Amino acid sequence: MKSKQIEKYILNHTKEEDSLLAELSRETNLKVMYPRMLSGHLQGKFLEMTSCMINPKAILEIGTYTGYSAICLAKGLSDDGVLHTIEINQELQSFSDKYFDKAGLKFKIQQHIGSALDIIPHLDDIFDLVFIDADKENYLNYYKLVFDKVKTGGFILADNALWDGKVTNNPDQHDKETKGIVEFNKYIQQDKNVENMLLPLRDGIMMVRKL
Repeated sequence: MKSKQIEKYILNHTKEEDSLLAELSRETNLKVMYPRMLSGHLQGKFLEMTSCMINPKAILEIGTYTGYSAICLAKGLSDDGVLHTIEINQELQSFSDKYFDKAGLKFKIQQHIGSALDIIPHLDDIFDLVFIDADKENYLNYYKLVFDKVKTGGFILADNALWDGKVTNNPDQHDKETKGIVEFNKYIQQDKNVENMLLPLRDGIMMVRKL
């Protein structure tokens, strides 16, 4: 059976994308460069359901882009919960902020603009859930920065852990982004402080639970 047929079947058996997220997706595709970076319906629903299962009080997202994944993650927050989301591109702030407001989640989402490497050390929250979806060469740096800020039993999710299959290429063919993902995946696999599972969802999600 063709993969497109499988993908269609999966989407047909996943709760329909809500209208606000569909609007956000359409506008991203029309107005923003690299719309492929958007989490999209299937991954967004996975993030939403994961967050709802955990019911976190504090979430950290590294890589806001246009806000799709942040909205999905924020849906699972506890009543007094907060989501910190970091985006390096200041030009995207007004876009995501508009949709946070439309979703009625603006009061639960705190945006930070700048380098996550600089911002993370100044965050005082202890996080129940972290989602990493930013520049691939810094994945391991982000992981090491956030690890002590994640509670025991908390989760770290990292997007693009398969990187279009490039992770299986000969190491001599690895560009800096592929090297970053491969290095991150290898480190997680050898980290005795966590349990992990690499999910073949979309472009791969590495799911990590802190022991």
